[in-house]
Amino acid sequence: MIRYKKDTDNIVTLTLDMSDRKVNIMNHEISQAFIPVLQHLKEEKAKGQLRGIILTSDKKTFLAGGDLDYLYKSDSAEEIFNYSQQMKAFFRDLERPGVPVVAAINGTALGSGFELPFACHYRIAIDDNDIKLGFPEVTLGLMPGSGGIIRLLWLLGIEKAYNVISSGKKYTPQEALAEGLIHEIALHKDDMMQRAKNWLMTHPEGRQKWDIEGCSIPNGTPNNPQTAKNIAALTARHIKKYRYNYPAPNAILNTLVEGAKMDFDTACRIESRNFTKLVLSTESKNMTKVFWYELNSIRQDKSRPKGYGKFRPRKVGIIGSGQMGSGIAFACAKNGIDVVLKDVSKSVAEQGINLAKEKFKQLLDQNKTTPENVKTALSKIVATEDSSEFETCDLVIEAVFENQQIKGKVTRDAGKHMDEYSFFASTTAMLSIDDLSQYFPKPENYIGLRFFVPIEDAPLVEVVKGPKTSDESVARAFDFVKKIKKTPIIVKDNPGFYAARVQNVYLLEGIVMLQEGYSPAIIENACMMAGMPIGPLSKADNISLKVVLNAERRAAEIYGKKYIIHPATEVLQMMEKEERTGRFNGAGFYNYTDGKITGFWEGLYEHYPVCRTDYNIDHLKERILFAQVLEAVWCYQEGIVFSVEEANIGSVYGWGFPSFKGGVLQFVNDYGIDQFIEKAKELEEEHGPRFIVPKLLRKMALESKIF
Repeated sequence: MIRYKKDTDNIVTLTLDMSDRKVNIMNHEISQAFIPVLQHLKEEKAKGQLRGIILTSDKKTFLAGGDLDYLYKSDSAEEIFNYSQQMKAFFRDLERPGVPVVAAINGTALGSGFELPFACHYRIAIDDNDIKLGFPEVTLGLMPGSGGIIRLLWLLGIEKAYNVISSGKKYTPQEALAEGLIHEIALHKDDMMQRAKNWLMTHPEGRQKWDIEGCSIPNGTPNNPQTAKNIAALTARHIKKYRYNYPAPNAILNTLVEGAKMDFDTACRIESRNFTKLVLSTESKNMTKVFWYELNSIRQDKSRPKGYGKFRPRKVGIIGSGQMGSGIAFACAKNGIDVVLKDVSKSVAEQGINLAKEKFKQLLDQNKTTPENVKTALSKIVATEDSSEFETCDLVIEAVFENQQIKGKVTRDAGKHMDEYSFFASTTAMLSIDDLSQYFPKPENYIGLRFFVPIEDAPLVEVVKGPKTSDESVARAFDFVKKIKKTPIIVKDNPGFYAARVQNVYLLEGIVMLQEGYSPAIIENACMMAGMPIGPLSKADNISLKVVLNAERRAAEIYGKKYIIHPATEVLQMMEKEERTGRFNGAGFYNYTDGKITGFWEGLYEHYPVCRTDYNIDHLKERILFAQVLEAVWCYQEGIVFSVEEANIGSVYGWGFPSFKGGVLQFVNDYGIDQFIEKAKELEEEHGPRFIVPKLLRKMALESKIF
């Protein structure tokens, strides 16, 4: 597990290599293995036979984070606290052998795996953009718990340490160097090891600044007036962003502020207490479940049809060079796939390439890529007006207007030139995949790929399976989505598919609150306080009120007599008559100037006067979440979404359902299925049949099952 090697200069290299794992992981096992090693090093130091230590890894990664299975399953505060203290004791022993220690970081180091290098006196990493360094714990509702927060406090100061830890960002070595997280970068492993030795040969003493009398925390403690002012600003910022729903950022800031007032070891105990509280919190359990277990389940192909070889797309054709088409071209080229971008003329298609260039420029400005990588990626996109260019494409994706005739025409034209083994995808958000597949020679090779905007940032793609779509096409589409670094969920062909259908319910419930006399500001804020990233009125404006209304009209056509008219439809029809269709035309629920919100439309108050002043904000929050969850359960019952994992991930990634709730179906588990049904019945009595409890839930309650 730990290989020991000493050279003639009395420099010891400790190489981490957990034999039974693909990656080294920071857990009880490795900390226990270090005990005899550290004892031996102390003895060597006492004999004057130790000059320095290099700590590195023999695996592709340096060191992965902590044992999430252990933390997720534990319900004992004492166990978690002792676990945290045990890891701290190990790190303290490592940084106090009396000789300098260098972390030679040859691969990715995240979470507690990155805390270990901070217990070393010097940190060197190989300059490779595939290496990621950082503290992503906050994305699981957690925080570093092995002394990492207190060490960053002493190295960076309160404000900078908070920004690093609360962001959850994974840094490249160059970015980590710029942030002060590492001291040096190397060209390759041999260079790194030589640099490590050179540093040890010129630095005979190994002491951390928090162990040196007279050293202080950068930019001062909370006793400093300017630091106190900065802390107040940080507090206001994270309250505005997280609205008290996510306890981890608050715990991180509290740990930094309280820790700055204490000696190092006392501050570390405070960190352990806050860490323990987070590990046992419902929010952390929910976020770990959805972002670790369920997301990894999808990434490990649990929902992908079995029995089909891995599809490796080499060239993709894209029809339509607007925001959607150019966004897909960008995602493909960025991930090494050749692209044929077609439009009505080559010059129009070239405009799509220019849009892709703008996206690459943003990456350059953010130091997320290099000019060489951009040049290589852009060389992969070719503009054309000729469908015959699709002859060598493995997949062709149409991204044209939401009009069946137009989509049918471009599909038929492309199909004439495509190989019999290639397949075709539509990006439609509204139209039936079954109806569109009739335009393609082989309907079994026709599928939907529902992208979300902005494509460069949105992590989800719905793989829409039509009645005639083959499992092989689903598997290939699934592989394509993963290739462009998105998360695929498989959904059934149905109006709105999954994400848009449930999102529409969110928008409609917010709109009907307006109709009931609630202030539009109260509606927007209540929904964001519930954890939604944007209020329903603003979101509806962004999507287009016409799109929201058309979704209801299409549902009415499909379901016929079974369709129950949503009361919000009346509001949407009024807005349509007023020619206020959203942000795109500068007029919706909000007024806009140059695309920026200037306030609510005054006419709202004339049509729907504010008369509800006795509202209960918690009731509004619960109501808006229940509306979404019930619709998602209907989707699951109807087989629109095929697994619990996909339903939860689809809700968080697709329309921003609160991740601290763990997704829509985990919301039911968390609430308690019997209590959820009881509350839904109350909402049905008060607001009507849209809150009816699906049969599946009642059956699960009788059988004492959960999602």
